[in-house]
Amino acid sequence: MKRITTTLALILTLQMAFGQMWLHHAVPDGRVDSVWNAIGLPRGFTGDGVIIGVTDWGFDYTHPVFYDTNMVSYRVLRAWDQYKMSGPAPAGFTYGTEYVGPEELLTAQCDTANDYDFAYHGTHCASIAAGAGAGTEYRGVAFEANLLFCTINLNSVQCVIDAWRWMYDVAQQEGKRLVISMSWGVYYMDNMDGTGMLADEVERLTDLGVVFVSSAGNNGDVNFHLSKVFTQRDTVYSRFNFPGVSGAYWGASISMTNYDNITNAPNTVNIPFAFQLLVMNSSYQVVASTPFVSTQQDTYVDSVFVIDGDTVVFNYEVVSTNPYNHAPNVRLRVKKNSHFQYAIGFTAEAGVFHAWNLAELTKAWGNWGGAFSAIPQWTNSVAGDRLYAVSTPSNIEQVITVAAHQSRYTNNAGYSIGGGIADFSSSGPGFTMSMKPMVSAPGKNVVSALSSFTSTYTGTYAKTITFNGRTYRFVSLSGTSMSGPFVAGVCALILQANPYLSPAQVMDIVGQTAYQDSFTESAGELRFGHGKVDAHAAVLLALNTVGVEQHTAPEAGEYTVYPNPATGEAYVTANTNESAVPCVVYDLSGRAVLQQTITPGVTRLDIAHLTPGCYILRIEDHRQVISKKLIVR
Repeated sequence: MKRITTTLALILTLQMAFGQMWLHHAVPDGRVDSVWNAIGLPRGFTGDGVIIGVTDWGFDYTHPVFYDTNMVSYRVLRAWDQYKMSGPAPAGFTYGTEYVGPEELLTAQCDTANDYDFAYHGTHCASIAAGAGAGTEYRGVAFEANLLFCTINLNSVQCVIDAWRWMYDVAQQEGKRLVISMSWGVYYMDNMDGTGMLADEVERLTDLGVVFVSSAGNNGDVNFHLSKVFTQRDTVYSRFNFPGVSGAYWGASISMTNYDNITNAPNTVNIPFAFQLLVMNSSYQVVASTPFVSTQQDTYVDSVFVIDGDTVVFNYEVVSTNPYNHAPNVRLRVKKNSHFQYAIGFTAEAGVFHAWNLAELTKAWGNWGGAFSAIPQWTNSVAGDRLYAVSTPSNIEQVITVAAHQSRYTNNAGYSIGGGIADFSSSGPGFTMSMKPMVSAPGKNVVSALSSFTSTYTGTYAKTITFNGRTYRFVSLSGTSMSGPFVAGVCALILQANPYLSPAQVMDIVGQTAYQDSFTESAGELRFGHGKVDAHAAVLLALNTVGVEQHTAPEAGEYTVYPNPATGEAYVTANTNESAVPCVVYDLSGRAVLQQTITPGVTRLDIAHLTPGCYILRIEDHRQVISKKLIVR
């Protein structure tokens, strides 16, 4: 499978062949159809009343999947193109162009060409999270949610923070809960332990009620990580390979750090190390090298080696003490020259050394890895591994991090297909030994919408439709870029069911309700986290969880139902200051069979007309949803 350089996430355009996992196979794999159809729920949930903000690029504002299922009502609220400088910028910001409402968005048609030209990644991801299908079977998870699009400039940490803040401001104006979906990752933007400017902002916005979901990354099939525990002074070497990509590829970017403890908790003591770059011939004889460079002082060097008329270009930057975790950080970049082999050497007296080998591009951002390997006949050399593969923002504690697996389904011949982890899906653990990824979702060969304005997609199409005189297509892509928005859609279903849950409660519910099978058991939690996402179990648990808006944190009202089981009548005792609270009783098919207003004190429910069985009693006050089981005899 060839890596395509047009997006940060791995995109594998596998065509209409045996084993195809379309979005309509992903939906039952994640138990989403049971939520839509209200199986064992008081009613169906579709994301209505929730906003999903998508930070990406390649948005087709005109695509019919962003209307409702009848292709009449438009569901995108706003878009911010951070690359288009003609303005007007969003209120409170000084750059980019904001489009507000259907008229402006449909007139603009799409975001501008940027580091990825006219791309398509954002359209595909947004459609998985919340596309309405446009009359096809490729309906997204939360197909009645509203959407915000930000064509994000990852050249600046501040642009990322601004995108999140803009989305939060809009959600506050709309009075709706917000889920932010991020199908991108950068290994050197924040620290690999989940600290830094982005982590601080995620924590702040999470405290304000924002739910963050991110793809885990696509380096599960490459030994691009290197580690060494130093207990005494030692020197180790490892050869690094350049990823086999084309396009804007420049060379390798090697990030290095050293921690003072085996659990990779943020450093309490700065432990320096030293490194060097080695250039070797085909026989692994060193033909040029830098001296060992210590991390005890900040340094930047931009230099070249000239070897028999050939030039090797490299640079490195040393940060002696990172302000967020006190660890030393190094970024070494080497331009590819296929005439040579390359290695790094590193030495320290103590600590746990880590390095990651990533692609460096001439434009955009390379987040796929190149392997570390042992140097033949060198006794003090080591190979890499596939661990600690989750990057920023997925490595941040408050972010729901999503791995990718193949949807499990039965084909026309009656054979079960799929179910296993996608080989590219990045492996944990989190750098601080946390569970990253946290959960897995369908992400291999998922058919979803393609931007009709793209200049970069060259594959074939799963389906083509016409809308308003324009041709729109659906294509199959693979990556954790696809599984991340799937779970973002599940979070929107959870928040529609119970809009008063805190982000921590949403994360806990997604993890608690993930299901296990033979595939999760064999691959383990480093690949699957808690298991495969189960939207139905998550929504059911959300309905039965008392949620409180954390930034207001009022005392929750208490409601009790007695007797239970009951015959003929039941009573609800309400310990609340609200004068009237709606109460609805549903049967297990989702049909409302009784509606009544609950007042402070005791309210009688007449249930004499109900046939014996199990019912769901749902009470919703101004800041919480309570669902209770009621047994009628």
